[in-house]
Amino acid sequence: MSTLTLNPPQERKLVIASKSENILLVENFVEQLQEEYRVKEDVYGNIVIAVTEAVNNGIMHGNKENPDKSVSISARLLNPFLLTITVQDEGNGFNVDNLPDPTLPENILSDTGRGVYIIKEICDNVEYSRNGTTVTMQFNI
Repeated sequence: MSTLTLNPPQERKLVIASKSENILLVENFVEQLQEEYRVKEDVYGNIVIAVTEAVNNGIMHGNKENPDKSVSISARLLNPFLLTITVQDEGNGFNVDNLPDPTLPENILSDTGRGVYIIKEICDNVEYSRNGTTVTMQFNI
């Protein structure tokens, strides 16, 4: 009798200082994930957009662009078809359910809520935790 033992999926991590120029490092990180996990091109585009939006929110709104604070990104392949990426900042958090709908006419010119809306629209699953300082996004790859 033989037994197949699957090793737990390896987690990939990136931690960056809260500076907007570090978004390039995030894009490179996602590109490495695409190559390693053979992510389809259309899904890859969604991942890049969602992750950079989440990191941008962490840098600007969460950490208030304080370069002494960091944003961490971790990625884990849960199974051959499901990639989970978590972005966490060191801010005070926010109530994700209390954001105005950016698609309503009165909010079209608003500076807030668009990134969260985009993330929810292009991910297969999204969960906010730790008072909004952590977002976990799932993608069917």
